[in-house]
Amino acid sequence: MHGDITDEKYINSIFNTYKFDAVIHLAAESHVDRSIADPLMFAKTNIIGTINLLNAFNSLWKNNWEGKRFYHISTDEVYGSLGESGLFEETSMYRPNSPYAASKAGSDHFVRAYGETYDMPYVISNCSNNYGPYQFPEKLIPLCINNILNNKSLPIYGDGKNTRDWLYVIDHASAIDLIFHKGKASETYNVGGFNECKNIDLVKLLCQQVDKKLKRKLGTSEKLITFVKDRPGHDLRYAIDASKLNRALGWLPSVTFEEGLSKTIDWYLNSKDWLENVTSGSYQNYYKSQYK
Repeated sequence: MHGDITDEKYINSIFNTYKFDAVIHLAAESHVDRSIADPLMFAKTNIIGTINLLNAFNSLWKNNWEGKRFYHISTDEVYGSLGESGLFEETSMYRPNSPYAASKAGSDHFVRAYGETYDMPYVISNCSNNYGPYQFPEKLIPLCINNILNNKSLPIYGDGKNTRDWLYVIDHASAIDLIFHKGKASETYNVGGFNECKNIDLVKLLCQQVDKKLKRKLGTSEKLITFVKDRPGHDLRYAIDASKLNRALGWLPSVTFEEGLSKTIDWYLNSKDWLENVTSGSYQNYYKSQYK
């Protein structure tokens, strides 16, 4: 099945047809730059879309919650920005600084509100930056790989010192599976990769790995790095404390950052047809507008 979570009639029809007893909700608009350009689209998808799912689930199972679960996947960006020290914990105050983060914070609040108001059994997880195969090349890692392959500049916001925690997608999937089956109802779990890295250091590491894999002279790709005007309201640093998930459910990431990055680069180098397909058409207009 393929549909739009903002389409209330469609969502209601598939819930009534298939009687889902559990929901794992990942559908979202997720790119900060696009949220700055069109906040309403993010509010519509991330908040109204989530409410549509909550309403359909509640309507189907209200007063019969045994064995049911609504699992909402969110982001660490709802917590705002950290200074040079500290980590986001599950009890950290919400301080969203972008339209994207605000829309995800709003969806988190609605899930908790349905849990309190309708006794809906839910669980929430907030994850750090994901990377891996099939990620659309508006995100930093696949964007840089694609640009290197096309000998285009590698745009880095500001001074490149903004720091993110990177989570390999397979490790996130294993955490989701564990939380869905074993997580305690009405709890929040933070999922992080324990891989803090400044954007500029990440791109330089990526350049080194790509040069080696393509048998280019080291430093060739790094010459493509170009610093561009910083993103409005650009959060300085995200870093997740995932110790609760480890203590409660025994989860730890299985892939180091360098291993995960190497696997990711290999996938994109072997998927050039896929890259060419998804970066044709409207993507080019977006890219020119974003990095002009």
